[in-house]
Amino acid sequence: MPWKEVSAMSLREEFVVLASAERANISVLCRRFGISRKTGYKWLAREKAGGKPALMDASRRPHASPNKTAVSIEAVVVKLRKMHSAWGGRKLRARLLDLGESSVPAASTIQAILQRHGLIDPVEANKHCAWQRFEYEAPNDLWQMDFKGHFALTGQSRCHPLTVLDDHSRFSLTLLACANEQTATVKNGLITTFRRYGLPRRILADNGAPWGSSGSEHSYTPLAIWLIRLGVRVLHGRPYHPQTQGKDERFHRTLQAEVLQGARFDGLLDCQQKFDHWRDVYNLERPHEALQLKPPASRYVPSELAFLETLPAIEYGPGDQVRKVQSEGWISFRNRDIRLPHAFRGYPVALRATQEDGRFDVYFCRERIQQIDLNDPVATGY
Repeated sequence: MPWKEVSAMSLREEFVVLASAERANISVLCRRFGISRKTGYKWLAREKAGGKPALMDASRRPHASPNKTAVSIEAVVVKLRKMHSAWGGRKLRARLLDLGESSVPAASTIQAILQRHGLIDPVEANKHCAWQRFEYEAPNDLWQMDFKGHFALTGQSRCHPLTVLDDHSRFSLTLLACANEQTATVKNGLITTFRRYGLPRRILADNGAPWGSSGSEHSYTPLAIWLIRLGVRVLHGRPYHPQTQGKDERFHRTLQAEVLQGARFDGLLDCQQKFDHWRDVYNLERPHEALQLKPPASRYVPSELAFLETLPAIEYGPGDQVRKVQSEGWISFRNRDIRLPHAFRGYPVALRATQEDGRFDVYFCRERIQQIDLNDPVATGY
């Protein structure tokens, strides 16, 4: 999409960061951001000549001076902390270094400054302990997707924040203020994300609607079917184990602490504008503990897998035995009625023999969705 007036600055910054990455495809990025190559190279040239201030109407960078006194440095620390009330000493120090401040004190000194000014709650500080977790090797290998708990807006409406996070870089791909948690809402949000950043290889979601079917052994929904047809593998966390999506859950806690806590929103538009501003800070500025105090944009590269505006035809190999799933979710195979998840009604599936006699894998597009055993006289599916 083209530059939006309310978020032109954020789009420029994000474009420049992604286009400056090693092996970045600038032509593809320009197309995904909805701008001409001329405009893209113009912003790259401006940033190279004058840094981030050259991209904005007025610089948001704190004033720096090589002769700052200890008092003035302390004032800068306090000012930055008040802008980002959930950041501790290490994050604040990393950000001050990124901004080019001279004589930046140690993280422990910054922590002491915060304590002197009454800007640290000891109870809250004890809750934040850095720890390591597994991450996928490269950007777009896995995206984590979920809704954060909904909350009230002024009036009768509520906001349901849809979040999508890249597992490797922690880059926030989607932070959308939604009116509901329906399939169409999620699909439209993902289309916007796919057009800008390309497709992931996998998406991890929980077992609830609209991406899963709670209480069912086979968590396939219309949204999952659409993703599979795009070539995206859909994974689901263990039931009642939200820690499976730990990075997105951690993102939700950060969103709560830095944006939602004690805030009031006049409606979805007001909410989205605040989300957009904070997402820029999170992706482009906020130091991340798990990334050696670098922001997520420093590790993210858009996917080379382009979004397909028209879904490809479903085709199978010459050795596959193809059946169309009937209206009640059944297929007929070798005089046996086999039941498949209802989400596949009307679609063709392929049956492929395994190395074990009588066992067949059932595929939809490139994903194995089930296995059947014809040796079991009562087996009819799941």
